[in-house]
Amino acid sequence: MKQTVLKGLQTGLNTTWKLGKVIFPITLIVTILQFTPVLPWIISLISPIMGLFGLSGDAAIPLVIGNALNLYAAIGAILSLELTVKEVFILAMMLSFSHNLFVESTVAMKVGVKIWIILAVRIGLALTAGIVINLVWQGGGDIAQYGMVPEVTAQPETWGAILLLGLQKAVFGVLQLAMIVIPLMVMIQIAKDLKWLDVFSKAVAPVTRFLGMKENTSMTLASGLLIGLAMGSAVMIQAVEEDGVSRRDVTLAFIFLVACHAVIEDTLIFIPLGIPVWPLFLIRIVTAIILTIVVARLWDRPERARRKETAHT
Repeated sequence: MKQTVLKGLQTGLNTTWKLGKVIFPITLIVTILQFTPVLPWIISLISPIMGLFGLSGDAAIPLVIGNALNLYAAIGAILSLELTVKEVFILAMMLSFSHNLFVESTVAMKVGVKIWIILAVRIGLALTAGIVINLVWQGGGDIAQYGMVPEVTAQPETWGAILLLGLQKAVFGVLQLAMIVIPLMVMIQIAKDLKWLDVFSKAVAPVTRFLGMKENTSMTLASGLLIGLAMGSAVMIQAVEEDGVSRRDVTLAFIFLVACHAVIEDTLIFIPLGIPVWPLFLIRIVTAIILTIVVARLWDRPERARRKETAHT
């Protein structure tokens, strides 16, 4: 057991180092950009097209902040605006598909998934969701009643204070990663050595096969669903290196998870915004399932065609 724990600790530290090298600089840079003209310039660029999604121009603020940073930052921005229930729901749906793009998309590259695939799927789902909900839902015209108001914190006024804030957020991001990844890697190593993962993989095999993936992607999917893309990618890196998960299955798993990751946490944090969260949860699950199955079938079509040609010859 001692060797198992030590191996898990070593894997956890190595994975934290790999992902930390991505998370630290990106968090630092994006935090500093908040206090420069860059983000306001991006917001002013996209404000005119907000009407396409049934949103006011102000809604561009949480949309840009959420995609540059994370859902918590976006929610903080939403709470500072007076928006309708429909607008908040559309923002929540769009941000559920597309948030923290810099970190989570770069992490995907570490796993071996092409970044353009992740960006295309996430941004495409967000834009489609905004347009469709705006067209389909005719209600939600009341002003949203927020269940909480965040504590107002003083904004840094000097470049030194801004840099310090960026460093604090970047360090905290890596520490948060380590606190999740290292124990997770130890538990996974124990589960491997005790053959629990084999039992788990067999139990969820029908689900992974239904989605078009092999059994050894089950841990990847479960981790991403529960703890998100950035944290779940630690499991994916190990799976690719040690379990022989194919590039195809890793890509399919990421496509599923970009639509539906950290699904419990990401749904619950929207409750204080006064919107119906069950539709939010169900839309993400159904979208992830349909999208993954369609991509898997399209991916396998050339192979099936070759097998048919071989059979005829």
